[in-house]
Amino acid sequence: MRYHHHALRDTLLVAAERILERDGLAGLTLRATAREAGVSHAAPTHHFGDLTGLVSDLAAIGFARFNAAMVAAAAGAATPLEQAAARARAYLAYARAHPAMYLLMFRTERLDLNRPALRDATNAAFAGLTGTIGDLRREAVDSQSLSLDQAAGIVRAWSLVHGYTTLLLDGRLAEILQRLPPGVDAETLFGAVLTAPLRPPA
Repeated sequence: MRYHHHALRDTLLVAAERILERDGLAGLTLRATAREAGVSHAAPTHHFGDLTGLVSDLAAIGFARFNAAMVAAAAGAATPLEQAAARARAYLAYARAHPAMYLLMFRTERLDLNRPALRDATNAAFAGLTGTIGDLRREAVDSQSLSLDQAAGIVRAWSLVHGYTTLLLDGRLAEILQRLPPGVDAETLFGAVLTAPLRPPA
């Protein structure tokens, strides 16, 4: 089968994503991608250079979908606090629906963050986070020039959401969830984590 240049690139990325979801990152190679797509073994190298190029462009697709899910979730919320909570829930939902892609997106040692598509997608994700924190603080936040207090707010929010998501995907919350009342699931617990006070009530 003959492909247009961009069509073949897209076909290879679709094949790579299938492998990632089915076999995990360990099963994703240039040769496996070529076999999955039904093309010559040289095709992935021609389009992506090496495996780092392939997984980096694949991660860029993941980040674009991830960002779109958070933007869509926040669009239906009325207040900055509700928007922030909606984005956090969308973050968790995306990771649970696409765990292999999510784990790839944050495997920095496997990615080339200077590739344009991935750099643009990660910058968009960070801009969404800084914008959310700015809305909560009722101030403009320049993602390229942060005050210490702004940076602390961004890192605090990201650490909470990413930390919970990682613990859940790793199965580290299973015992806690088993000890909760019937009907309380991971999403309910996450909602409580998002709204829990930092200090005991007086």
